[in-house]
Amino acid sequence: MSDRKLLMPKATAVWLVENTSLSFEQIAEFCGLHVLEVKGIADGDVAQGIRGLDPISRNQLTREEIEAAEKDPGRKLKLAEAKVTLPQLKRPRYTPVSRRHERPNAVLWLLRNHPELKDSQIMRLVGTTKQTIAQIRDRSHWNSANLTPNDPVTLGICSQIDLDNEVRKAARRADRTGDDLEKGGSLLPAQETTGQRAVAEILAQTADEEREETEAEEQARVFARLKEMSGGSDDDKAE
Repeated sequence: MSDRKLLMPKATAVWLVENTSLSFEQIAEFCGLHVLEVKGIADGDVAQGIRGLDPISRNQLTREEIEAAEKDPGRKLKLAEAKVTLPQLKRPRYTPVSRRHERPNAVLWLLRNHPELKDSQIMRLVGTTKQTIAQIRDRSHWNSANLTPNDPVTLGICSQIDLDNEVRKAARRADRTGDDLEKGGSLLPAQETTGQRAVAEILAQTADEEREETEAEEQARVFARLKEMSGGSDDDKAE
């Protein structure tokens, strides 16, 4: 039998009384009402002004189930299985009153042993505030002198599974940050870049010196030398 709960049982009973030939006992058992209450709905003495709610359109009863129950007065109606399973909402973390004074010690332990955790992660694990974390970090907390780092798992403030999950998230975030730095690179110090530039210039000069002179370059060099020598002799003649 389904563990679902019937929505708006009295409105559903009104609809079943008005639209089916089910017995009062069947309707009362399915809707969780007293038989006399269902009889009062049929007589118009109960649930006046309540609009009937169709359980078929709400996927809480099938038409086949209603027809089978109409044919067999001893048959009990069965709530239809949900077609979509809704996830259960995670309840907020609750810290017992006897453990709440240990939260600062747990925060101090996390700051020392897992500095990679973000403040939001510590807030989820311990159930504290961002301001408290900042005060414990810079030792401006009113009870800083008496704080002792203590594992929140040992204190019963959080579970080991939750702590491991947060640590893994922080590790993945650190890995992604490291990869981005490697891809993007970083600026080098001026001394290093200057040294590299000087080395590059020396290597380029050395390469030019070691490179063999082409025939055209050799002719140009000889022509320039002859022109320089002829220019010097004209000056001597002029004197």
